[in-house]
Amino acid sequence: IHLPLSGLEEPLSEMEQAVQDTAHRFAEDVLRPAGVAMDELSAEEAVAADSPLWGVLAQAAGLGLSIKAMLELEPLERERILLIASEELAWGDPGLAGMILTSQMPGLYAALAGKMEMVNYCDGKLGCWGITEPDHGSDMLDPDGSIAAASGNYGRPNCVARIEGDKIIVNGQKSAWVSSSITAEVCALYCHVEENGETRPGVALIVPLDLPGVSKGKPLDKIGLRGLNQGEIYFDNVEVPLSHLLVGPDGYIDFVRHTLAEANVHVANMSVGLSRAAYEHAHAYAHERKQGGVAIINHQSVRSRLFHMFRKVEAARALVRRAATYNATAPEAALQGSIAAKVTATQTSFEVASDALQVF
Repeated sequence: IHLPLSGLEEPLSEMEQAVQDTAHRFAEDVLRPAGVAMDELSAEEAVAADSPLWGVLAQAAGLGLSIKAMLELEPLERERILLIASEELAWGDPGLAGMILTSQMPGLYAALAGKMEMVNYCDGKLGCWGITEPDHGSDMLDPDGSIAAASGNYGRPNCVARIEGDKIIVNGQKSAWVSSSITAEVCALYCHVEENGETRPGVALIVPLDLPGVSKGKPLDKIGLRGLNQGEIYFDNVEVPLSHLLVGPDGYIDFVRHTLAEANVHVANMSVGLSRAAYEHAHAYAHERKQGGVAIINHQSVRSRLFHMFRKVEAARALVRRAATYNATAPEAALQGSIAAKVTATQTSFEVASDALQVF
C-alpha cells in the first residue's frame, strides 16, 4: 500500500495538506540541492555572502510559517502545522531545516513568555538561542540543580547579567555550539544574574547582536548538519534595554522548563524527517541495485532491514506527535514527554541512517 508523506498519520485537514505539499516541494526543490552544495563548503564559506544559505533563508520566509503568523492559530492547530511542515523541511535537509527552526527561536520564546512586543521585534530577524556554556554545558538546562551531584562544584557561570535601572548589562560568553549564532541578528539569551555580588539563575532576554560589545567566534567545522552554523557569542558590558527582558529570576526556572518542553519536541520532529529520508533513499535503492541476479529488495535480509527502518520511523513520529499534542492541550507541558520524544527520535535517526548506509 502506498502511504502518504507522513505515513500512518490520520487524514490531514485541507490547510494541513496544503502546508505539507508546499513544504515538501520546497524541501525537494530548494533544500536538497542547497544542502548538497553546502556540504562541500568550508564552515566559513557556508556563511559567506555568496553562500546558497541566503537564498534558502530568503525563500523560506515566503512559506508563511513565522511565529507571528502561527500565533493566529489555535494551539493544537498551530502545533500540528509546525510539525507537518518541519518534518518535510528536515526530510529535505536537516541542517538547513535546523537553520530555519533555530532562527525563529527568539520569537518563539518571546511568545512563551507572553511578550508580544518582543515577538513583533524578532519577526523577520534571524535568531539563535544562547543557553549552554563552554564550562557548564547541560548544567544550564538544570537551573535549580535538581540533578546536580551533592559534592559537585558548579563554579562561576560563563555568562552573567546584572540589572541596573532600565538596562541589563551582560558579560561573558556562550558555547561554541549555539546553533545559527554566526548568522543571527538577535539572540534569546538565558544566563545567570548577579545580585548583591552573588550569581543565581537567572534571566532570559532578547539581545540584538549588533549592540556594542557583542562579538562572535568562528563557525564550527562539523561532520554533519553542515547547513546549520554554530559558534560562540561573546558579551563585553553589553547594555540591553530592560524592555527586552522575557523573564526574571523569580520565574526563570519554570520558564526554562517550559522552553525545553517546547524545543525538544521540535528537535525530535526534525529527526523524524531525517529518518524518513534515509529510509526512503534506502527503499528506492533496494529496487535499483541488483545482486545475485535480482534487485536486492528480493533478498530477505534486505527486506527485514527495511521493515525495521519503517517501523522505527513510524514509532518515532507517533511519539513526537503524541507528546506535542499533549503539551499543546494540557494545562502544563510535560517535559518528560518532550525528552522521551527527543531521545527516541534522535536515536531512531541514528539507527535508521546507519541501516540505510548498510543497504547502500
